[in-house]
Amino acid sequence: MSRGSIIGYDINTKMCQISVYNENLQEPESVDFGRENFQIPLAANYYKEEWTYGKNAIRMGSVKGSVMIEGLLEKALNKEHVQIENDEYEVVWILAEFIRQTLKGFDEIDRIVFTVPDTDEDVRCLLKGIGQRLGIGKENIHVQDYKESFCHYMFHQPKELWQYESALFYCDKEIICAYMLRELNTGKKGRECFVTVEKVADAQMRELEQVYPVLNIEKAKAADEHFKRFIQSIFNKKTVSSVFLTGDGFENNWYPNSLRVLCNGRRAFMGNNLYSKGACYTALYKATEMHDGPIYLDDSKLTEQISVKMRVNGEEILYPLVTWGAHWYESDKDCEVLMENTEDIELYIDSLSTGKRSVEIISFKGLQERSNYALRLRISTMFQDEKTCKIVFEDVGFGEFFPPSGFSVERVIELGGSNGQFNSLS
Repeated sequence: MSRGSIIGYDINTKMCQISVYNENLQEPESVDFGRENFQIPLAANYYKEEWTYGKNAIRMGSVKGSVMIEGLLEKALNKEHVQIENDEYEVVWILAEFIRQTLKGFDEIDRIVFTVPDTDEDVRCLLKGIGQRLGIGKENIHVQDYKESFCHYMFHQPKELWQYESALFYCDKEIICAYMLRELNTGKKGRECFVTVEKVADAQMRELEQVYPVLNIEKAKAADEHFKRFIQSIFNKKTVSSVFLTGDGFENNWYPNSLRVLCNGRRAFMGNNLYSKGACYTALYKATEMHDGPIYLDDSKLTEQISVKMRVNGEEILYPLVTWGAHWYESDKDCEVLMENTEDIELYIDSLSTGKRSVEIISFKGLQERSNYALRLRISTMFQDEKTCKIVFEDVGFGEFFPPSGFSVERVIELGGSNGQFNSLS
């Protein structure tokens, strides 16, 4: 069955980048905007009643009388307006038009994941709202941070690259940050593997200011030595399988000695399209609901799972109504089941932080008795906040034999939440 485009969209204060899933290659491809340049400057320009975006906007910036607007994401989040001649424009509108222009080559978008350096409620609402303005269904738009995108990118690399810990270094000509991907010790036995990405260190490097834009040999040597010591302090007593370098601060070859340390017994990679590809893999998972790899956890993810027993293809399984590793604000859903037992249903609540399982018994007292598998229930999960999940069980009838009775029962389940619990998994 054919489907629309599956897209990962990297956006930050300076630029955006797009990766689209190629079904023939079975992997994401970054969209090339000329001369193997995947990045689009996050800028807009107004000149004589005409808007231009990205590289065209930068070129128009030298034209006398044109108006350049940069920092679109920050200004949109701050709900800023710009005055041009006699008209006032919302920067949210300008950003939406920028995103529309960058996506105009895709006739239909089945799923899109925006990835940003850091997420919060404001950036989620902004990007989801823009996606809906472009005609994409709300349920098909997702937002995640760079750490999660790195994690999903790594899930699709050979296992030997993240068999132990994997390191990500980011450099933007002023600061170097280090992140480590590692497996969490949850104490849970079974096939499920839980991983996280943590920021482990950062360093302001004044030497880098002199390295760019012209390579200063002496300053480059000092920056190289500083970076080498930074790496050694992070890798001390760690087994690191692979290293990834990203950010425009790594463009000039100013770190030869550091590179030798990075490549000592491990593989190193450099590139700036890692986040958009990771977001594209997430979009693929969301679109197909087929994912049997590791589960990513951080402070924003649920560390508890709510399940019911179900028989599927003759095998009894625990079917998750609420899945650990999901965001609570994306965990509202409905499903329908045929009940073998019409007296009650058991909910199993498993906690990664405590390793314990609790059972909630939902009684169907007051519902007229029916024969086995003649009771069809709709089970709806609705999160009121990160700790409070309401589950509603509703009789939706069974064809012409049993019309809906109007019976429903609900249970509010208080989860542990993310406060202090995720850290206990470390």
